[in-house]
Amino acid sequence: MLFAFGLSFVTLLVVADEGGALVSPAPVETAFRALKRNASGKFELADTADLARVRIKQPDFWFIARSEKGEIIEAGDVPDIYRGMSGVLGRMTYSDIRDDGPPSHYLAVIRRMTNEEGTFTVFGQGTLLSQPSLILSFSRLFVAPMLVLLALVTIFGVPRIVNRAIRGISDLARETDEIDIAHRSHRLAETAVPSEVRPLVRGINSALHRLDQSYGQHQRFILDAAHELRTPVAILQARLDLLACGPERDRLVSDCERISALAEQLLDLQRLEANARPFTSVELVALCRTVAADLAPLAIDEGYDLSFEQNTEQSLIQGDAASLERAVTNLVQNAIEHAGNQGVIVVRVEPDGVIEISDDGPGIPEAERQRVFEAFYRLKPRDRGAGLGLNLVLQIAERHNGRISILTSPTGGACFRLAFGQARI
Repeated sequence: MLFAFGLSFVTLLVVADEGGALVSPAPVETAFRALKRNASGKFELADTADLARVRIKQPDFWFIARSEKGEIIEAGDVPDIYRGMSGVLGRMTYSDIRDDGPPSHYLAVIRRMTNEEGTFTVFGQGTLLSQPSLILSFSRLFVAPMLVLLALVTIFGVPRIVNRAIRGISDLARETDEIDIAHRSHRLAETAVPSEVRPLVRGINSALHRLDQSYGQHQRFILDAAHELRTPVAILQARLDLLACGPERDRLVSDCERISALAEQLLDLQRLEANARPFTSVELVALCRTVAADLAPLAIDEGYDLSFEQNTEQSLIQGDAASLERAVTNLVQNAIEHAGNQGVIVVRVEPDGVIEISDDGPGIPEAERQRVFEAFYRLKPRDRGAGLGLNLVLQIAERHNGRISILTSPTGGACFRLAFGQARI
């Protein structure tokens, strides 16, 4: 902006100065500052050092001043063509007079000036002012305002311009928060970002596409592997049933059941993601009562009492009934496996979409309560299970915008708490 303004200003001066030279009023202003009243009350030019320097540079310097009262002061040899000007100076305020060219005997300026003695119209010999000098003088005059303008633009304008330019980047940053394992197909928008950033956005979208493809291949591999495992496991179980009873057969049957459970849990994880059915209204009281009734024989067979409690008449949420039933089933089966084959397992439905499954077992240390939801993590080595049940429960809870936490039951055992407050009807 400063460069453009300076270039325009210099161009204007060059174009406007048709005569090739400008008149400087500096000698006349110097003479005016030397204007004083003498002892007799008349005006005269005092012999100041500045005025002496003017007369050295311009030996033929002349000067006329007229006060508001009509007093005339003349100094130097006034050119003949200007001698009649003293009588009409009171009607003039400003003028620059130039000759056609060198030797420029008739250069003159007229100015209206004021000092402690009053207001005067002064008329005197000027001097040539070169364009570089004029440009330098005007630069001093305009640089400060331009710097102030640039400072104001920097303080107020630049932040608005930059914020407007990077607004798309801020929106882009918010979009990245939507990218997760459940929304792998999401891509970043390219239209609202500066053109300099678009190659980066395209690179990120390309990387997301490749990751999505790789993850899909990985998931399909797990799904196919789990399906393929079911047939040989079923054949193996059939052949084990033909063996004579004994400790070795029981050991092999247990290992086979463990492989079968792993395959089924892997299939459950894939079904949860692949078969994302639309949510419908689910009544948690009826769902938990059904699960408790179905698992009661298994719990009793393992040495537990299984109890169902409801602290609300009805608890409706939006969700997938099949996956919610699977989550509650996994939590009850987890209690059956880890609660020490004694005590009571309680399935409880609380108001506001809350389900609790508690037991009388040894509980889960606080340091381990987050890790038990990791895939294949096991608090203690067991002959049964593969460590995927609680991970499946976590994924089901997250898919329903719920959360799962582990508390300590009143008897010291573990209490798994599923909360679906955001999905409540």
